[in-house]
Amino acid sequence: MARVKQQRAEITRQAILDGAAIAFDAAGFGGTSLSEVVRHAGVTKGALYFHFPSKEALARTLVDEQFQISADVPALEDPGLQTVIDLSHQMAFGLRGNVRVRAAIRLVIEFGSFTDPDPSPYNTWIETCRNCLTPAQARGDVLPSLDVDDLAVFLVGSFTGIQVTSHVRTHREDLHTRITDLWDFLLPGIVPASRIPRFAPAGSPECRAELGLPSPA
Repeated sequence: MARVKQQRAEITRQAILDGAAIAFDAAGFGGTSLSEVVRHAGVTKGALYFHFPSKEALARTLVDEQFQISADVPALEDPGLQTVIDLSHQMAFGLRGNVRVRAAIRLVIEFGSFTDPDPSPYNTWIETCRNCLTPAQARGDVLPSLDVDDLAVFLVGSFTGIQVTSHVRTHREDLHTRITDLWDFLLPGIVPASRIPRFAPAGSPECRAELGLPSPA
């Protein structure tokens, strides 16, 4: 019986997060009321407050969920530059097809751009990139003259700007293309020329197969 209750509680919690994601994605943090969350989730306000004490708690939970995309990176035996390339396409895929990811990124931009900005989500992605770029540089895949900390900051900032521009211009229909462009332009400046053919700007074959993306032309 206790197990059944736990399962039902988790189903309700996930429904609340789905409803919150739909509301935040559509109207942002300031434009979303808990009544809207309840309506999209199909639960009572009492159920919502049982799982989340406030709208802020809901938003923070969704913001943290984006890092599931990179959850496997610490366990990788040999992370590197291609890992970062693939992560950028995995995030692009999430932004195009997963309302929770879209809501999380909208909230990150809101929380990071206005009153009392919170840099922690950006810092988490920067750290993830740095943890991949450092071993890449050690084995000669990134130019030794580059500061991997600065490069990680640049990559996170570039992705953020590209996805916002893609959202405004094409509703992110061209996001994978724009991310591929980023790597096409960037690789000659950060990778020794002899090693550039090792990397797939459009994502590794394994990544594209996992995401169901067609092979690049």
